Amino acid sequence: MEVAVVNINGKETGRKVKLNDSIFGIEPNDHAIYLDTKQFLANRRQGTAKSKERGEIAGSTRKIKRQKGTGTARAGSIKNPLFRGGGRVFGPRPRFYGFKLNKKVKQLARKSALSYKASTNNIIVLEDFSFEAPQTKEMVKMGNNLNIANKKSLFVISEQNKNIYLSSRNVQGVEVITAGELSTYEIMKASTLVLVESAVDVLQATFEN
Repeated sequence: MEVAVVNINGKETGRKVKLNDSIFGIEPNDHAIYLDTKQFLANRRQGTAKSKERGEIAGSTRKIKRQKGTGTARAGSIKNPLFRGGGRVFGPRPRFYGFKLNKKVKQLARKSALSYKASTNNIIVLEDFSFEAPQTKEMVKMGNNLNIANKKSLFVISEQNKNIYLSSRNVQGVEVITAGELSTYEIMKASTLVLVESAVDVLQATFEN
C-alpha cells in the first residue's frame, strides 16, 4: 500500500511511501498481540510486594492461654494468623512476573498491530523534521495541522532526537519513540501512528531481517 507523505503543516508533499504488505497488510493475529502486550506489562511490574508471615512477626512465643477448659480453640502464640497483628498466611513475596515469549511471536504481534493501524487509516507518514531547540508550541501547532490534537498519537522517529523528545514531553497525548524501540503495546495504545519518513525504512528493514 502507498501512503502520501505530508509536511509539518499538514500539506501533502507530492511524494508517496510504499508500505510493505508483509508488514502493514497481514491478517492480524489477536492472540499474538495479547501475549506480547501481556509480557510487556508483566516485565514492567516491580514485584516488590511483601507481607510478614508467622515466622517474621516480632512478638512473644509464650503460650497465651491454657489449652483446655476455655471453651475456645487452642492458641499457642500471639503470632497466630487468626489474631489481630499476627502473620499473614501465604502472603505476597518479591517475585519476577515476566515470562519468555518467542521472537517470532513478538514479531507477528507487532506486524499485526501495524496492520490494524494501516487497515483503519490511522497511519500518517511525516517528512523528516527537527527543531533547533525544544519548542513545545511548535509540537502543539504540528498536532493541530495534522488533526491529531485531541488524539493519543505516537511519533516514530529513526533515531534519538533530544529536541523532538523535549518538545513533546509536556504535550498531553503525544509520545515519541524510535523505530527500534517500537512495541506492540505502544502501537495499540495510540490512536494515530505518525511515522517519520526515514523511520519507515528503518522499520521495514528491521522486520525483513
